Amino acid sequence: MCTLRFLSRAAEGVFNLKNKNPLASFILIRFISMVIILFILGFAVFGLMSLAPGDIVDQYAQKQLFAMTEGADQGDETMTEQQLAEIKRQLGLDLPFYRQYLRWLHQVFVEHDLGTSMISRAPILFLIRSRLINSIILNLISLVFLTGISFALGIYFSSKVGTRTDLAATFIALFLHAFPGLLLLILLQLFAALTNLFPVTAYPDFPYAEAPTRFVFSYLHHIILPLIGAFLGGIGGTMRMIRATMLDQLGQPYITALRSRGVSERRVYLNHAFRNTLNPYITSSANLLASLFSGSLILEIIFSYPGIGRLMYEAVRQEDINLVLANIMFISFLVLTGMLVADILLALVDPRIRYSAE
Repeated sequence: MCTLRFLSRAAEGVFNLKNKNPLASFILIRFISMVIILFILGFAVFGLMSLAPGDIVDQYAQKQLFAMTEGADQGDETMTEQQLAEIKRQLGLDLPFYRQYLRWLHQVFVEHDLGTSMISRAPILFLIRSRLINSIILNLISLVFLTGISFALGIYFSSKVGTRTDLAATFIALFLHAFPGLLLLILLQLFAALTNLFPVTAYPDFPYAEAPTRFVFSYLHHIILPLIGAFLGGIGGTMRMIRATMLDQLGQPYITALRSRGVSERRVYLNHAFRNTLNPYITSSANLLASLFSGSLILEIIFSYPGIGRLMYEAVRQEDINLVLANIMFISFLVLTGMLVADILLALVDPRIRYSAE
């Protein structure tokens, strides 16, 4: 009865909030759905881990045993069944996967601890936080340049439609969009190795605390080629999308009406057509937060950049189950958050979109 009464009051509260503040109600409902999706996703990940072929659990237990028995003979890698069973019991790996999942949820939400890495024995939260800052800095710089230049070029070439300049720009954009990103990054690294103009790695070889000013200038020098690679890999598709959207808006009747009233072309482009190009860009960027970290995986590996993407790669390669699970849940949270942010931004930039109470 108490549970039914609580659910009834919660539903009534959501209904009242929807009438008073539709956008806040929409955000609340989406947040609740995000929690449910993440719960189901985590349950599915634990289930797939239990069904995965191979000896993942045994390898995990053996590595834990080797880490805790420093004086053991490293040449003898055969563990007895009793030793493996004891290690599994201590780690909770002998439990069914759903009980392991509930135990992990208790550890995360009650103890606020993501566990420790199987390989380095460092706290997972510390590993993610240290790499997260590096990925945020690199990808936000890349995003600002890519978005700004893409919009500027897309709007400019939409005004030159049908000219030789527009045809050349369209060809270059298609070429860059179709060019393999992996090959582009390798060619840039070869260019750095042959010319010695830029470092072959994307991060300085000394810490920030040692010399902050010198670190900033060295960091900017190291990330020039990775930024060029990220820019060339994304400029083609983004510029073509903005150009196509601008041309579609310029053919609408309201643009003809504005021009018939004597409105200048500058205002037509920037004050009217440009604003309507934001909708498809925001919609296509629904997973933007996740792509900031997972999209630069290849770049971080090739240029040895200590980011979250490289951390995920190292965790998978070393079969660090705890770290892999934490990264999967983190990236999934970014995907769902990106979709929510995109929906909110659409309502802010487009007055025609309203989350009404109807």
